[in-house]
Amino acid sequence: MISMFLKAVAGNKTVPDTGIGAFLRSFLVKRILLLFGVSLLLAGPTFAQTAAELEALLATKALSYEQAASFVLRAADVPGSGAAFAYAAEQKWLPTNAAPGDKAALDGVSLLLMGAFGIRGGIMYSATKSPRYAYRELVHQGIIQGRVDPDLAVSGGLLLFMIGKVLDRVEGEL
Repeated sequence: MISMFLKAVAGNKTVPDTGIGAFLRSFLVKRILLLFGVSLLLAGPTFAQTAAELEALLATKALSYEQAASFVLRAADVPGSGAAFAYAAEQKWLPTNAAPGDKAALDGVSLLLMGAFGIRGGIMYSATKSPRYAYRELVHQGIIQGRVDPDLAVSGGLLLFMIGKVLDRVEGEL
């Protein structure tokens, strides 16, 4: 804007852009580049950490309830998921006898998914909020493929598959 004013005053001749306009542009460009560089430095380890966590999750053959709660609550963007297992147990999204180190069973993870993502179920699930009916509801909704044993130990790959199906369903409702 200042350079346009200078061109008009000088009779549309090319005038070097000096003064406050050049200073402000230079200052803003440097500030933006600095902020961009700092954000890249901070984001790099976060992406690497997340990738490493996903690789570790995929390599796990049988998750614990603590691991499952951590990943499900982060995927659902549940506030207060710092102590994920304790939070999920407090919300009654885990089976009553589940301990942090216990293997995560499919019916227990089903209850966790339905609670964390706020999935509404049928009459029996709504009345009991039990892992059995959470499992049956997710089979009915197609999130769990086919009939499998509700006591099946949940692997990392299965958990990611189920989270993906739930996210597709939840986003489809919006």
